[in-house]
Amino acid sequence: MKFGKEFAAQMVPEWQEAYMDYGKLKTLLKDILRFKQRNRPPTTPASLKRKLTLYRAFSGLTQRYNHYPTSPSTTRDDDHDIESQAILVNSVNRDGLQSYHTTFLMSSDEGGEYELVYFRRLDDEFNKVEKFYRSKVEEVMKEADMLNKQMDAFIAFRIKVENPQGWFDRSVEMTRLASDVAASAAALSASTPRGARASGRLVMSMDVIEEGVSNSHGQSDESSDQEKDEEETIDVVNQKVQERGPNNIRASRPAPLEVLNRVKINNTLETPRSTIKSFLHYPMQTELNFSRKNLRKVEEQLKRAVIEFYQKLRLLKSFSFLNTLAFSKIMKKYDKITSRDASKSYMKMVDSSFLGSSDEVTKLMERTEAAFIKHFSNSNRTKGMNNLRPTAKRERHRTTFSMGFFAGCTAALILALILIIRARNIMRQEGATEYMENIFPLYSLFGFIVLHMLMYAANIYFWRRYRVNYSFIFGFKQGTELGHRQVLLLGFGLAALALASVLSNLDMQMDPKTKDYKAFTELLPLNLVLLVVIILFFPFNILYRSSRFFFLTRLFHCICAPLYKVTLPDFFLADQFTSQVQALRSLEFYICYYGWGDYKHRQNTCKDSGVFKTFCFIVAVIPYLSRLLQCLRRLYEEKDAMQGYNGLKYFLTIVAVSMRTAYGLNKGLGWKTLAWIFSSIAAIFSTYWDLVFDWGLLQRQSKNRWLRDKLLVPHKSVYFGAMVLNVVLRFAWFQTVLGLQVSFLHRESLITIVASLEIIRRGIWNFFRLENEHLNNVGKYRAFKSVPLPFNYDDNEDKDD
Repeated sequence: MKFGKEFAAQMVPEWQEAYMDYGKLKTLLKDILRFKQRNRPPTTPASLKRKLTLYRAFSGLTQRYNHYPTSPSTTRDDDHDIESQAILVNSVNRDGLQSYHTTFLMSSDEGGEYELVYFRRLDDEFNKVEKFYRSKVEEVMKEADMLNKQMDAFIAFRIKVENPQGWFDRSVEMTRLASDVAASAAALSASTPRGARASGRLVMSMDVIEEGVSNSHGQSDESSDQEKDEEETIDVVNQKVQERGPNNIRASRPAPLEVLNRVKINNTLETPRSTIKSFLHYPMQTELNFSRKNLRKVEEQLKRAVIEFYQKLRLLKSFSFLNTLAFSKIMKKYDKITSRDASKSYMKMVDSSFLGSSDEVTKLMERTEAAFIKHFSNSNRTKGMNNLRPTAKRERHRTTFSMGFFAGCTAALILALILIIRARNIMRQEGATEYMENIFPLYSLFGFIVLHMLMYAANIYFWRRYRVNYSFIFGFKQGTELGHRQVLLLGFGLAALALASVLSNLDMQMDPKTKDYKAFTELLPLNLVLLVVIILFFPFNILYRSSRFFFLTRLFHCICAPLYKVTLPDFFLADQFTSQVQALRSLEFYICYYGWGDYKHRQNTCKDSGVFKTFCFIVAVIPYLSRLLQCLRRLYEEKDAMQGYNGLKYFLTIVAVSMRTAYGLNKGLGWKTLAWIFSSIAAIFSTYWDLVFDWGLLQRQSKNRWLRDKLLVPHKSVYFGAMVLNVVLRFAWFQTVLGLQVSFLHRESLITIVASLEIIRRGIWNFFRLENEHLNNVGKYRAFKSVPLPFNYDDNEDKDD
């Protein structure tokens, strides 16, 4: 793989604009190369060219290109001979900010203007990278101080809970542990020579590339030598701290008891109980309660915060070394094209800059590893590093094979079903109407689920292809997110089971020997539903347990919408259910058909029940009501008026769905008129919201007219096609109001097709919704999740510090 592609593949997606624009600089080098090729002097005969080359080599004319001079004096002469240099790099201060400017000394040469443009762009890129890196390092240093205070309180809290009698005896030890940051910083600075750090940076730059490549293939391992070196470093740090003794510990650190007097529990509104208390203005419990339950809660919160902080450090380290390597690569290309020796001077500047010489991130990583292993992994290094550096999911051949096997089974079963229906002329036989009205709605549920899973698998495939960081947006734990192959495996597996059940049902219905066992044949779809539910709640670690539990957790948040803090996975899942109204109605039919005992006689008395009709209204509006309550919760918390308008959209949709449901059950001109009016208003409002706010399109002043400034898909026609398709599929509800009938389709089949079109529309919406969210993260350089911390320090005390 070429470095340019490898470089792009290992970028932090949300920081891609902060990286060096390798492609642009490479384009400028191609301009220089084309100019030199156009103005190349006439070629000389091969024999003459070889003689000239030998003459230059033995006469010493090419000595300045030799990287291994024969004496130190030669090196000094070359370094100070400005006539032999192509560039001169200076550090300048602009508005109090340090930047670098390269002076091209050969601008008078033929084609020098091309090289001048190249170095101007090179300086701009380096200053951009260095400024971004400096700002991020300052951020993590501030966060390190904050986490250090949290660790002070956590260590004191743990000692108070686990060993209250030995509290005062262990105070000195705790103070020493809390001083790790300053002590280890001094120890590392004293024990690590500058040359070793520079050579270490070169090694780490190679490690970054290898780590990124292995992650792309789902592998990430640490060598035993690296672990040994890190352990030796930690031992050196601990030795330095011990040599300092307790008298040299930083005096500004408070005593352990004083730490606990200055902190309070940070109560976040993340549970129904805390939300209700906040809404009723009930005073929250902020005093410290020294119990093991609270200790586990504090430890889990702080553990998540430290892991997230460590991921920031890893990304910053990768950012630094990838960019350093990119500047080295591009300068080597420049030297090769121009036959100059400018890379040495430029890379000397890069190595001495903050980007190349700063080792704060490396020190912080070492201290974070040591602290995490000691306090959160019971000094088990392997366990601690597995938490800090989770391995990416490996793509397994058996997954691909199983997915293909079930896909083939699904295709074969569909073909067999079509042939049986045609050969036996089932749709014209006696009882076909009862079958379509009773059995077809039962099995259509699986069709809706499978179609949605196939659309989600397609979403994942295209999100990965266009580098949309969907796992970060959804908050998946690294290494547990499902790929498109895993989702396709589940979808085709469920489809094969459902189709096999349909064929079994038809076979037992047509076979005279089993025809009398109607009750048993009717139970097949119910058994399949129960199997799916059992798998979904299965507690053992098989069949993607983490993903199943993640889904169930978000589903519970949707059900208890206003009582939980709304996150993107919550409202994204609720939006998915707004496109599965017909599937929810199928579940309602399951309860009625089997609960009332209609399955024994294959009769459908549900539509004659007033309770069933009432629940038809309730079931249809539940997903929209959940989204409305989520919008109201965000409006209450964020005071954002846009959430109010979004809630109004869902309220209008609730009214429209209710009117259409009432018209479907009661008919009548009045219901039809109301259904038309409210459905039209809701559809227009929702379509406009989809295109403008959810997708970020229809921007008149954009450089991509009627789209947006940044597009991940290179073909603009895709966006216009998606907009048109979204409008057409959004108005598929016309069929329910107009009462359109197709002669060769049963009414239930037509309803299923319309519901499937809505699922397809939702799948298209999903891709562009997450694309827009990803671009918002890119614009704000948002690559991390904010993790709530367990303790709050007294502000007045902090000011005194």
